[in-house]
Amino acid sequence: MEIRRSTINDIDEILKIFEGARKFMKASGNPKQWKDSYPERKLIESDIYKNISYLCVDEGKIVGTFVYFEGIEPDYAEIHDGQWLNDEPYGVVHRIASATGKRGVATYCLNWSFEQCRNLKIDTHRDNIPMHNLLIKNGFHRCGIIYLENGEERIAYQKSDKQSVA
Repeated sequence: MEIRRSTINDIDEILKIFEGARKFMKASGNPKQWKDSYPERKLIESDIYKNISYLCVDEGKIVGTFVYFEGIEPDYAEIHDGQWLNDEPYGVVHRIASATGKRGVATYCLNWSFEQCRNLKIDTHRDNIPMHNLLIKNGFHRCGIIYLENGEERIAYQKSDKQSVA
């Protein structure tokens, strides 16, 4: 497997992966996190133009997609019922999804992201049990609760080489 930046020509494949991910979420007890058509085409296009949309490719086939960037995530400014592991600069992963039936993709994407920045933050919906398990299995620590700009709650995780508590 390898990681590469998404291009606008990849958008139909990315949309298919997200469609499969929404079905998987609903089937595994998480029908609320990615409602209907989230993430919308316009958001994916924006991610591509910002150069923060990535693909996981295996033998020439797109098997996963995610957003990765280094910098400030405004939704992470306040954390409740816990604290971040540190206040160091960090990388962020959002909207990670893999092709239906393809195993190991999310772990590969998370490992790649951690190689880019050894202080990584991610969040997920309370009901996304498979993602909680995946994050813990991959060395992430549950840090607390954050609230998105729209007020929705998310569970925040962090993985870092710098373990001192903020």
